[in-house]
Amino acid sequence: MALSRALRCCQRIFSWIPVIIISSVVLWSYYAYVFELCFVTLSNHLERVAYLLIFHVCFIMFCWTYWKAIFTPPSTPSKKFQLSYTDKERYEMEERPDVQKQILADIAKKLPIFTRAQSGAIRFCDRCQVLKPDRCHHCSVCETCVLKMDHHCPWVNNCVGFSNYKFFLLFLSYSMIYCVFIASTVFQYFLKFWVGDLPNGSAKFHVLFLLFVALMFFVSLMFLFGYHCWLVAKNRSTLEAFSAPVFQNGPDRNGFNVGLSKNLQQVFGEDKKLWFIPVFTSQGDGHYFPLRTLRESENPLLANEEKWMEDGGSDEESADENEPSVIIRTES
Repeated sequence: MALSRALRCCQRIFSWIPVIIISSVVLWSYYAYVFELCFVTLSNHLERVAYLLIFHVCFIMFCWTYWKAIFTPPSTPSKKFQLSYTDKERYEMEERPDVQKQILADIAKKLPIFTRAQSGAIRFCDRCQVLKPDRCHHCSVCETCVLKMDHHCPWVNNCVGFSNYKFFLLFLSYSMIYCVFIASTVFQYFLKFWVGDLPNGSAKFHVLFLLFVALMFFVSLMFLFGYHCWLVAKNRSTLEAFSAPVFQNGPDRNGFNVGLSKNLQQVFGEDKKLWFIPVFTSQGDGHYFPLRTLRESENPLLANEEKWMEDGGSDEESADENEPSVIIRTES
């Protein structure tokens, strides 16, 4: 037990190394640009002020979005998707897989769950003891089920999912803008240092490496950002791009694709003025997503969403009252 705790502690410490690396590079770029380029190399005061003003806007937006992507906790399924003590007992006592499958199916009838496992059964997480909402997956690193999980990103040391997917996209976009601005403004002084028009000194080293680092990060970010733009346009997560979600009629990669405009609104919201600001504006609560083949008005459960919320709340309260504080283990 003590050994496993020590290993977990070491794992948590080492998981911050990529974030520390990125933060160190960004802090160095700040020093190199502001002090070595703007204050040491530049002689035109108007150019210096303009560069510093635009640079700090890009820097602040980059840090803001990076902070939000790192420290926004992943959203987890609500208590409505947890098995009550009675249902847990029924499920655990039953040894026949077909009957277990039917028990989960009966429970799921009260919930907006449309996706299935590859076997056709309701998706159930033995570790979290919850019925998985559509697009929800268990993250072995975070050790929890994450709503609309896209992937676990080591560079932000966090799961990218429903709660912070917008922040992750903005982080990528502002990172690219940050790199492009640095590269475009440094390039002329890179050439001057290279041909010897400017005197050698510490600024030469910083300016030369600023250009190389900015271009290197921009190229890698460009492909990643382009891929996620394609995912947003198709309304897919990274996991769904590799393995199509399974519905009652079978796998369908476009099951959640409801058109480009609505796909964008699901991630960024309806107010376009807030699209480029790292505040949460995504639609819904991460438990239900409109389907391409099913209109909301055609679904009797979702057509009366208020009733579902009330019923879920009452079931939740009764389950909490009757459920004793015991831990039930299950085997996969």
